[in-house]
Amino acid sequence: MSQNILIKPLVTEKLTQLMEGHHYAFQVAEGANKLEVRKAIEARYPGVRIKEVRTMIVRGKRRTQMTRRGRVEGRKASYKKALVTLHSDSEQIDFFEEV
Repeated sequence: MSQNILIKPLVTEKLTQLMEGHHYAFQVAEGANKLEVRKAIEARYPGVRIKEVRTMIVRGKRRTQMTRRGRVEGRKASYKKALVTLHSDSEQIDFFEEV
């Protein structure tokens, strides 16, 4: 179940700073709601207690690239993002242990 809902964890410079405050971000399936995201994370990472789940849809952006043959226009894909807040006494999520 969690493989269908959780697509990948999001790791950026800003989100890495938020990890110190028990906030984590995941790219999730477009049709997933907050309860499904909560159950998928608790199943994927045992010992984690979730305090809050916030979801948002990130719209895709237009991209332009100059090449020898001229200008190429494209678009990045839209996706749904879930910001998860853990309880302060909960275990931390380590994204890098599987690498």
